[in-house]
Amino acid sequence: MSLKETIQTEYKNALKSKDKVKISTYRLILSSIKDLDITNRSGPNKKDTDDEDIKKLFKKMVKQRAESIEIYKKNNREDLLKIEQNEHDILIGFLPKQLDEKDTKKICKEIISKLGASSIKDMGKVMGELKKNYADEIDFAKAGILIKELLNNK
Repeated sequence: MSLKETIQTEYKNALKSKDKVKISTYRLILSSIKDLDITNRSGPNKKDTDDEDIKKLFKKMVKQRAESIEIYKKNNREDLLKIEQNEHDILIGFLPKQLDEKDTKKICKEIISKLGASSIKDMGKVMGELKKNYADEIDFAKAGILIKELLNNK
């Protein structure tokens, strides 16, 4: 079953259970997927939307929710924070599990030594290798910070 079909099934289940939070979140997700479908069908590079496209969309949506959550925490907006947190949690459920900081650091160290990276100038090579081998498993914003730290300590 494709990711889109899974989401549609979850939406139907939310409708049956009358879970307002899930219903609104799944409507938002399905609307975003529909926009992505339209974008993919128009323009010079016409293609069908696949699971990878949807995962990229979800990563973007998760990042937006995380930024909003931080803003709402700073401004003590518990009402809006709860909504964003629920959307964030639902979206995260559809993405592959991310490695924690300890495992990410271990992988970064291995790649740095494998490539013989010795300075910050080699950061692009290290990030490229990470993206090639661990695209769905690593948060690259955090990995970038770790790589800088590791290369500066050499």
